[in-house]
Amino acid sequence: MPNAAPRPTACLALADGTLFFGQGFGAAGETVAELVFNTAMTGYQEIMTDPSYAGQVVTFTFPHIGNVGVTPEDDETAEPVAAGMVVKWDPTEPSNWRSVGDLHDWMVRKGRIGIGGLDTRRLTRAIRQQGAPHVALAHDPDGNFDIEALVARARGWKGIVGLDLAKDVTCAQSYKWDEMLWAWPDGYKARDGAGLRVVAIDYGAKRNILRCLASAGCEVTVLPATATAEDVLALNPEGVFLSNGPGDPAATGEYAVPMIQGVLARDLPVFGICLGHQMLALALGARTVKMNHGHHGANHPVKDLTTGKVEITSMNHGFTVDSQTLPVGVSETHVSLFDGSNCGIAVDGKPVFSVQYHPEASPGPQDSYYLFDRFAAAMRARRAA
Repeated sequence: MPNAAPRPTACLALADGTLFFGQGFGAAGETVAELVFNTAMTGYQEIMTDPSYAGQVVTFTFPHIGNVGVTPEDDETAEPVAAGMVVKWDPTEPSNWRSVGDLHDWMVRKGRIGIGGLDTRRLTRAIRQQGAPHVALAHDPDGNFDIEALVARARGWKGIVGLDLAKDVTCAQSYKWDEMLWAWPDGYKARDGAGLRVVAIDYGAKRNILRCLASAGCEVTVLPATATAEDVLALNPEGVFLSNGPGDPAATGEYAVPMIQGVLARDLPVFGICLGHQMLALALGARTVKMNHGHHGANHPVKDLTTGKVEITSMNHGFTVDSQTLPVGVSETHVSLFDGSNCGIAVDGKPVFSVQYHPEASPGPQDSYYLFDRFAAAMRARRAA
């Protein structure tokens, strides 16, 4: 007689009452969040520690999650920020020379919930067709669930629209950054000597963005998201960087926009990524809108309208800049080839630009590293003028 199927130890409840049962891993407990899907084939640890995923549970469309284990070198911030993960197959034993532990134990230590054994294709289709749903995710090793309460929690969650999550993930105080990009055989090395003075505003900054700035010759000082224009300018920067981050850009813009406008008045080079791109657009007078299911993955084709070049990019955003609201003097520089949404802007005649995607994420190629060099070149040109 065949063995009976194991009793489910995890449950994913959608706000519309749809239920998915599977095998839990990681921490036990419950969480409520927005559900998104990510199409990347690698980088699950970077995704879980990307502050832009605050308030979200991530469904991984690639089934082999956990097979390369975990390593501190791949953390994008000190602690994971994504609320949980959904996978097709239960995580396997790690097989990778860089691994120092397995995903399950890491999730337990970090207090993050996982559920395996789900039909992630069905779940992804539902997200695409109906939009990113509100969900409650529960893991109970004994398999006891209050289904009605879980659905009620999902329905009662107010969602990300209107939420300023940057304040939750930003640094508590300013700090210096000098670590450069990983390189064989030394790993991460520190940058030596004086460099281009950059103030990076931390709305939820990924470490690899800061490494790219350091490798481009920048002497980086990181300030909290709530820093004022006076705080920034007091450091006498040669350029200002606006980082990625989570939440509704309009909510974060309540305090970020006045700061950015104060910096723009000084004609400093400005470079933004992801939420920083949206913050810059808002400061220039454009608007942002919530997307149906957002862009999350490492295979997004983006066209540079200034050169005709197509870049394969990494993305993680649920809001987008409405290109129809860009003011005169601000040009759209990049667009998504998936849906035509805005992926980049620039102020005409000034070294002020931003992109929606993540040029630091290296989704296989390094198509977009030129943006960091462009930012550094603009600062050197200003210094030489």
